[in-house]
Amino acid sequence: MCFGFLGIQFGFALQTADVSRIFQTLGASLEQIPSLWIAAPLTGLIVQPIIGHYSDRTWTRLGRRRPYFLAGALLSTLALLWMPNSGVLWMAAILLWLMDASFNVAMEPFRAFVADQLPVRQRPLGYLMQSFFIGIGAVVASMLPWILAHSGVSNVAPDGGIPDTVKYSFYAGGAALLCAVLWTVFSTKEYPPEQLRSFDAAPAHGNLPDLRGIWRRGSLWLVAGMALGMLVWLLQLRNEVYLLAGGLAFYGLLLIGYEAAMKMRPALAEKRGLLGHVLGDLHAMPAAMRQLAWVQLFSWFALFAMWIYTTATVAQVQYGATDAHSALYNEAANWVGVLSAAYNVCAAVAAMVIPRMVRRWGLRVSHLVNLWLGGLGLASFLFVRDPHWLLLPMVGVGFAWASILSLPYAMLSDNLPASKMGVYMGIFNFFIVIPQLVAASVLGELLKRCFHDQPVWALVTGGASLFMAGLCTLRVRLGNGVAG
Repeated sequence: MCFGFLGIQFGFALQTADVSRIFQTLGASLEQIPSLWIAAPLTGLIVQPIIGHYSDRTWTRLGRRRPYFLAGALLSTLALLWMPNSGVLWMAAILLWLMDASFNVAMEPFRAFVADQLPVRQRPLGYLMQSFFIGIGAVVASMLPWILAHSGVSNVAPDGGIPDTVKYSFYAGGAALLCAVLWTVFSTKEYPPEQLRSFDAAPAHGNLPDLRGIWRRGSLWLVAGMALGMLVWLLQLRNEVYLLAGGLAFYGLLLIGYEAAMKMRPALAEKRGLLGHVLGDLHAMPAAMRQLAWVQLFSWFALFAMWIYTTATVAQVQYGATDAHSALYNEAANWVGVLSAAYNVCAAVAAMVIPRMVRRWGLRVSHLVNLWLGGLGLASFLFVRDPHWLLLPMVGVGFAWASILSLPYAMLSDNLPASKMGVYMGIFNFFIVIPQLVAASVLGELLKRCFHDQPVWALVTGGASLFMAGLCTLRVRLGNGVAG
């Protein structure tokens, strides 16, 4: 059931470890990298609730979630094969968008799939099993360029393009992703919707949420977006921050506009399309989901800072390289792949240790401890000078990564009705995507104005963000069926 995640993470690990390297190789500056990554989380913000909504309502010969696994795997494979052949920067940026959209189509239903198939008491173990396979897939994917380089494959392209080590890694990633997802698609079965409803322990949500009065909340979001836009203009911040302001204002306009549409067409209050259902579910989300949102916001801001700036940090601080076409820079980039593999090895080990932590301390304290270990790991990049010693902080990052991928979902799933598991898992991913948009919008500005073009401080900021996420975990109220 969880094996398909090995393939998805194989592709995702190649994306996080090597896309910034590809961007810099094609001429992107450090300040440009966050803006080039914006398309990826923005795609997830749009795609995931749509896939969740429709997967809740799908039933075919392949089941409920598996058709989306299959479609996403086919699209992801094509994107992975195409990405390392980008000849110019704009092409690589577009392919990142296509690749991330495809990953989201395959990945989003997997979270709901585990909750569909397992009773409440087994869900923490199910999500930790996903973390285990995520770790295994990411280990192999992250180390591939380093392994290929030590096997004699060229690590520096003679024409300044993408090295062969990266190209062959992406080709292997496409094959691994497709095979692993096909294994899950054809070796598992799903419970039909009526049987799922009989298992459902969460409160029934028979009535549609009342959306009357949402214009007030929409007005607040609109004012917040306009205020942020004005602040960007007055302080002459980077243009990417306008995207964040525009997102807030757009959401406000969406709420205001939908209420206006309901007044013009009263039938919309009862017979809603995709937009009305998603807005209603977002409006009526469980309290535990709102509390976990803050945990996710701080956690994924830190992860995005790490994915964007680890290569530049290690190259600059531990290797003393700034030229993205130099042999020393590419050596540093390969070592970042090894570091990525190391924290994923630790995540796989952590997936076996964390259940014992949960039994002893409960979900919240266990998650806090793991997040703080990750925060210490990211902050230590400021002090370590020997690149080999960076393997030590990867232990903490690995525990945080395994915990982020499992425990919040275990805390959440008991509060969700089975009939809306997919759409709520999609909405929950808003709180993964939004911090990535924030990071992509503001990290470049922070790097320029506050960090003096020293990317290591972006990792330190990520470490502080993980400490905040840990504190927010203590505020989460769990369902009756979940151990605190």
